[in-house]
Amino acid sequence: MSQAFPSERVIRLSIAAVWLYEGLWCKVLGHSVAHAAVVSSVPFIGARMSRITLMALGLVECGIAAWVVAGKRMRQAAIVQTALLLAMNAGGLIWAWHLIPDPPGMILQNLAFLILIWVAAKDAPHHAHE
Repeated sequence: MSQAFPSERVIRLSIAAVWLYEGLWCKVLGHSVAHAAVVSSVPFIGARMSRITLMALGLVECGIAAWVVAGKRMRQAAIVQTALLLAMNAGGLIWAWHLIPDPPGMILQNLAFLILIWVAAKDAPHHAHE
């Protein structure tokens, strides 16, 4: 008997990999100068607090990665991910539009990512406590 392709798990791991890359690699470990520049451009954060803000944001993204891998309360996870992506994209477009090389491409990629996030939420097992 052949085993079905574990699409739900693969989708969750793909989503988590993006959050982990963006959070750990780009922000916490500081491998993205572009991310640092965008955060520094936010007026109420500024250059002085940008590293702390970037680290905190990166840790939140790592937490989201762990949440998605766990597969618990995926609808709530999708809401949190949607809110965070909307806030980060809006902030980037408002305060750092000049630093984003391809705003339409960024929006399109994040839209595709959000669709994947909501597919994972829809495919998650239904539980009374969710």
